[in-house]
Amino acid sequence: MTTTVTAPDAAVTPAAAPGGPRARAVLALALFEARELLQQIVVLVFFTVYTVAVVRQMISGHLGWHELTGHEGMAGYPALQDADRETQTSAVLLGVALFLCANRAVLRSRRQDTDRHFGTLAMDPWRRTLGHALSVVPFALFSGLIVAVRFGWAALRPGAVGHGSVFELAVSPLTVLLCGVAGVLLARLVPSAFAAPLLAVTAYVVVLDSLVFADSHWTQWLSPVVAESGGDPLPSDLIGRPAAWHALYLTGLIALLLCAALLRSGGRTARIKAATALALAATAAGIAGQSPGPSAALQAARAQVSEHPESVERCAVRGATTYCALPEWTGRTADWAEAVERVRSLTPGPAAARPLTVRQRVEARYGLEGDSSYDPLTAPGVVTVGTRWGGNRVPEFSTGLASTLVAGDEKAGGEVCDGRVVAVMWLALGAADDPLGQLRAVRLDDSTEGGSYVLTPTSGLLMSAGQTKVVAELLHRPRAEVTARVKARWTELTRPGVSTARAAELLGVAATGLGAEGGNSCSE
Repeated sequence: MTTTVTAPDAAVTPAAAPGGPRARAVLALALFEARELLQQIVVLVFFTVYTVAVVRQMISGHLGWHELTGHEGMAGYPALQDADRETQTSAVLLGVALFLCANRAVLRSRRQDTDRHFGTLAMDPWRRTLGHALSVVPFALFSGLIVAVRFGWAALRPGAVGHGSVFELAVSPLTVLLCGVAGVLLARLVPSAFAAPLLAVTAYVVVLDSLVFADSHWTQWLSPVVAESGGDPLPSDLIGRPAAWHALYLTGLIALLLCAALLRSGGRTARIKAATALALAATAAGIAGQSPGPSAALQAARAQVSEHPESVERCAVRGATTYCALPEWTGRTADWAEAVERVRSLTPGPAAARPLTVRQRVEARYGLEGDSSYDPLTAPGVVTVGTRWGGNRVPEFSTGLASTLVAGDEKAGGEVCDGRVVAVMWLALGAADDPLGQLRAVRLDDSTEGGSYVLTPTSGLLMSAGQTKVVAELLHRPRAEVTARVKARWTELTRPGVSTARAAELLGVAATGLGAEGGNSCSE
């Protein structure tokens, strides 16, 4: 009897398959799994909500999309060194969705009891793991596209200033990719459907705890997204964030987690081992690079621009006003000039021609999350403007400017509490398109009734209920009529010690019900 030995089919022998077909098989698996991920309710909902939210923000004006050539609030004047960071926080939710669903996708064969059939297939287990990891890439690319659109639209704003960082913009897609790969690795380490949700909740608690209690710079930067905000925009060269090192850290960590998943799946080839070593080195280098805090040179530069902005500013003269701006904000002087001219248009000749200096100031000594309050200046005719503009910042600046015109300097203007408050508020708001709306915006209580604190770029001033009543009445009247009265009675209206009741009489407003102090806010 003759025995015939048949060689095994090369198609089912992993070692015999050429490299090209293997790569195509991995890509085919990745595309299939990507489609499967897209059909997961969690991923679909999160990505849909994310996209709709970004579009809605743009339409509503949060990112400035009312008119390409117009300005809507502070978002119409973005600082691009802040706008790049604003694209990062939403990536965490997208990443969590992919972490859970990518983990579930890897465990699908275990749930359906098809693991034992994979031994008859040509594809190695580690290549299947690679296919699952690559299935996350399209979602990271989509996140990068949304980031580019969002940042690009902000950069197209006519009021945009500063410079964004490509490394800051890369954080969102890198975070999404990191979370997806982490989900794949967890499935290979702990093949349980409960592991991913449990780890997600634990990670949330740990991150929340670190945000609340930890103040160490190097531990803070171990998080994929490091949000720093609160203060006014700083010049680009004073940001001081290790964005490039952080991007390297995230890239190395992604590669390290991927290599760990491949090794766990049996992919112990020389290339994978070499890639693991390289990823570990990149991750370590990123951690080392991002760990140090602000350098001494950066701290000195921040102190210089905070204490002596005139040393770095560029000044331009427009009429009787000199505008001194930080280098990245020189294009904004035209917007400041519009506000100055509105205030000047309501003052009589000598006051309208008085020389003024608008000086931009920024508090950079305490970093991106520092307090942005400024002490009032004592130099005659010098007015403070911050690095944030639009929205409430416009009437706040106009009020500071008007108080300086009336009292002589910012410090004296912040101490005005008599009837001159009426003249100050009329100058600040009388020429606005929506004066009553601007009155609400500039007051701390967002109201046009009662006493309140009026905001300015520096110390602000108190406004009594009586003064509010008189100013609101003036803002309801025809602008030309009130302007003529103000100009005709300017000397007495701006005399120190004039009562609010007397100011009301001079402007033709009933002075009844203003209180024993004549409506002044000095005693409040």
